[in-house]
Amino acid sequence: MMNKKLIPYEVIEKAVAGEPEAVDTVLRYYTAHVKYLSMYKGHINDDTQDRLKAKLVEAILKFRFDR
Repeated sequence: MMNKKLIPYEVIEKAVAGEPEAVDTVLRYYTAHVKYLSMYKGHINDDTQDRLKAKLVEAILKFRFDR
């Protein structure tokens, strides 16, 4: 994940505003990390992966730029 380019600021703004394509772009950017965190005994736990994705979407939509 560290070798990827950063997500453009404009995409983050759109994702925070709730634009589905931008949210999907952010989710795709973090897919590998979410899968890594979802590993249990060498296998991806689908429930954990789904929960992590949901928490990520929740965090995106709650994000504020004015802090």
